[in-house]
Amino acid sequence: MDRSSGILLPISALPSPHGIGTLGREAYAFADFLHAAGQKYWQLLPLGPTSYGDSPYQSFSTFAGNPYFIDLDLLAEDGLLDPAGLDAADWGTQPRYVDYGKIYDARFTILRKAFQKGYPRDREAVDAFRRENKWLENYALYMAVKSHFGMKSWLEWPDEDIRLRKPEALSRYRQELAADVDFYAYLQYLFFQQWNALRDYIHSLDIQIIGDMPIYVAMDSADVWAEPEFFQLGEDLVPTEVSGVPPDYFTADGQLWGNPLYDYDRMKQDGYGWWIRRVEGAGRLFDVIRIDHFRGMESYWAVPYGETTAKNGRWRKGPGMDLVGTLTSWFHDLQFIAEDLGFLTPAVHELLEQSELPGMKVLEFAFDTREPSNYLPHTYGHHCVCYVGTHDNETVMQWREQADRSSVTMARKYLGLNEAEGFHWGMIRGGMSSVADTFVVQMQDCLGLGAEGRMNTPGTPSGNWQWRLLPGEASPALAKKLFLYTRMYGRI
Repeated sequence: MDRSSGILLPISALPSPHGIGTLGREAYAFADFLHAAGQKYWQLLPLGPTSYGDSPYQSFSTFAGNPYFIDLDLLAEDGLLDPAGLDAADWGTQPRYVDYGKIYDARFTILRKAFQKGYPRDREAVDAFRRENKWLENYALYMAVKSHFGMKSWLEWPDEDIRLRKPEALSRYRQELAADVDFYAYLQYLFFQQWNALRDYIHSLDIQIIGDMPIYVAMDSADVWAEPEFFQLGEDLVPTEVSGVPPDYFTADGQLWGNPLYDYDRMKQDGYGWWIRRVEGAGRLFDVIRIDHFRGMESYWAVPYGETTAKNGRWRKGPGMDLVGTLTSWFHDLQFIAEDLGFLTPAVHELLEQSELPGMKVLEFAFDTREPSNYLPHTYGHHCVCYVGTHDNETVMQWREQADRSSVTMARKYLGLNEAEGFHWGMIRGGMSSVADTFVVQMQDCLGLGAEGRMNTPGTPSGNWQWRLLPGEASPALAKKLFLYTRMYGRI
């Protein structure tokens, strides 16, 4: 990656009159803002359809796009919706935050109307789209059956035959739920039509897209239901162990993520074909893929299924370079970033070095006075990506208020932070001026927001993924200021 910089802003966080950010007008406007600010990258969170808890890291499919992101105004312009009906729906009352409950209630009712009008017209194109995307039939059937059973997890479906994917049951439900299967397939057609147009526009501005690929997939997903042989499941398809991270300084109980773990031995038998298909799907969305929880490739924390915390887990050996090397050698046109945060052993450092992937440096982690830090900019090599903070961290102004006073004092001294420049701009300067090839800042930190701008607090079950940009905040004046910093430190 050449010397450059970018901004992290999820699609969900874009302004929109319909409750959540979409692939419509405001997405194009933000791309224009990035271009005016001299930015090379737009970093996104995962784009998959979200489940309970609204986390983009717990998706119903690793391949599908989130129907929430389909822009309704573009559908109205295409003659598929009545604009008056869009304004009449209840999308929530706070433009700063997503109200997922109201989005769920309103959006699918409206998308049904678009399906009823558009599917007969677009059927030939949709059929071609279905043939080109082999994952889609399993996903569409999965969602249709899930809807039929009141959106229960597939482990709780009352019909064991379809839960276990017996051929007769698959055939019967495809026939009985044919209209719903077509509906969910059509939503993916609409999503990718809009995404491809937006991506082409972003590329026309010489901007590339960084996207997150969660290391695990959700248990309640078409991925696990359709191909259970690639996961550590018992005969009843219930997990034997699940994912998490062990207790540390921040969390006494660790973090119990609950995702099913991969059967890497089984995956290796077909040359990691499942992973190749997964990365190929991500490559249709993104130019650069950030591999979430990269340390799990070396070894991963396995927690017995049924535990209520992650304390009683154990470390198990991951596939290491056997898988990482397969992916990097297979996809020559894709770039990767290793999310190498967390507890790193010498073996993890060795894997990162062998992979030759850039790792991550987070400035908010740099100033702990209790121990030496390799997050301080003077310790960087070129081959890394520097962040002020990520979507899992406090905004930098929140960090200033909540971090240990000695850490904040050290940051002030180290970076020469002052009130005239502004604390958040000084932290941005610190990352911009580092030798890291790439620098990324959250949009909230460009705006100097406090706790109200935090995107996610790990380990908390609610209140996350809600923050949104307000209309006008991505202003020409802000773009100009970012451009000046970006040019000053040679990142144009």
